[in-house]
Amino acid sequence: MKTYYLTVFEKDGTNVLDENFQAENDDEAKKIGTEKLEEKGYSNHTHRCAAPEGHLVLFHR
Repeated sequence: MKTYYLTVFEKDGTNVLDENFQAENDDEAKKIGTEKLEEKGYSNHTHRCAAPEGHLVLFHR
């Protein structure tokens, strides 16, 4: 399992969510990240989900 990092921002740059979660791979992390965003109502906010290696698996501006 790898640890992925999900971050959500307001338009002014304020950080409104910063959490991590475990996933087997990037595809699973993308699915989990998307579900968390929808669950918390942040789907349309600027967000990113980064893999432990540093690349993005989700990004929305």
